[in-house]
Amino acid sequence: MRTALLQSSGRPGSTVENLKVLDETAGRAAAAGAALLVAPEMFLTGYSIGDDVSRLAEPADGDSADAIAELAHRHGLAIAYGYPERDGDRVHNSAQLISADGTRLANYRKSHLFGGFERDHFTPGDQPVVQAELNGLTVGIMICYDVEFPELVRAHALAGTDLLLVPTANMHPFELVAESLVPVRAWENQMYVAYANRIGQEGEFEFFGLSALAGPDGVARARAGRGEELVLADVDPALLAASRAANPYLKDRRPGLYGSLA
Repeated sequence: MRTALLQSSGRPGSTVENLKVLDETAGRAAAAGAALLVAPEMFLTGYSIGDDVSRLAEPADGDSADAIAELAHRHGLAIAYGYPERDGDRVHNSAQLISADGTRLANYRKSHLFGGFERDHFTPGDQPVVQAELNGLTVGIMICYDVEFPELVRAHALAGTDLLLVPTANMHPFELVAESLVPVRAWENQMYVAYANRIGQEGEFEFFGLSALAGPDGVARARAGRGEELVLADVDPALLAASRAANPYLKDRRPGLYGSLA
């Protein structure tokens, strides 16, 4: 399955403009043969937007979700995107996956909040593994800081995730995560990991890009630089099956020894 990663910060503070960017990018990705487009964390509104997080938050089935479902159907590809989710008085840092026919497949709420900004504006989610079936693959979702917790990614591996989508807003000086940790997570859990980051200065944060699609062999099939970019690479089920057969990490586990980790 050809997968496109949008590396961009869009237009922080403007849902309307970010929907336009997503529409244009979906057209380019579809023309290049992509079946899935992954946009960064909080792409719908911008990340460092202060109290506008609450003002711009929408329910998972809100107007913007309907607009993205329409453009996904029009361009004929699935779309995963980050946004602030309104649920009553709570706001979650969420990511949603919508299929090529416009069906809402999965919605994930970030469970590990990073830093004071996120803790001030969001309520953490409490569902660790969210999955959907897409084009014969089991697709999981988490957000940015979540992937830095090995327990959470391993939970996805044990639940059968083939492709882990990670909309991201990672900033300097944490380039190590994109360059080293993400490929290692893919290798040690025998899955593909799609890591789509923001770029540039936004408020107090400097996002560094370096988006990547890492394979189960620990190799980045696609790697972006530090500017606005659309990168594409293929998720190959045959490679995934061969790699899992050759690398028995999950089979060789001894869960009885790991009780203290909880």
